[in-house]
Amino acid sequence: MNTSNPTPFDPIKIGIVSISDRASSGAYVDQGLPALQDWLTRALKNPLQFEPRLIPDEQARISATLIELVEAGCALVLTTGGTGPALRDVTPEATLLVAHKEMPGFGEQMRQISLQFVPTAILSRQVAVIREQTLIINLPGQPKAIAETLEGLRGSDGNIVMAGIFAAVPYCIDLIGGPYMETVEAVCKAFRPKAAIRVNALPT
Repeated sequence: MNTSNPTPFDPIKIGIVSISDRASSGAYVDQGLPALQDWLTRALKNPLQFEPRLIPDEQARISATLIELVEAGCALVLTTGGTGPALRDVTPEATLLVAHKEMPGFGEQMRQISLQFVPTAILSRQVAVIREQTLIINLPGQPKAIAETLEGLRGSDGNIVMAGIFAAVPYCIDLIGGPYMETVEAVCKAFRPKAAIRVNALPT
């Protein structure tokens, strides 16, 4: 961080993990990591340090990568890919193996959002867990679905009609002892109880 131009916002380290056999082998260009980084950069005011990983659909490798990112000090780890019912889709199993606590509400809300578009959303198996002081969330594989589940659905007037999961992420990270996340309200308005809002937080 540049100390000559101090920021009032806590710096945050975020792990972003794209899980795909073909992309990790170079068969096609990965779209998951750029989509995650783009959305987070637009949504957060905090100085961000990304820890990107592109790995195959291998359960042991996924679990090891998640543990590595937790130990590296990431407050948040987002994965994309490997959450369907196909034989090689093992991201949820690998995530649950490293969990200290499961947070089922995140997966429930993601499926509710995706069901507004496709009935096959019921086949998605995304989970979210806490390991130590890190929140880990499995996201869908497509960039459009990533943005929709994080940000929520908007009506024709631009207002949110179904909340995305990221609205709950900053307060969850508060509760597990992580850094204070400040969102850009035009992208995603974080919800906190009044008592949990920092008095020195700057307005949007």
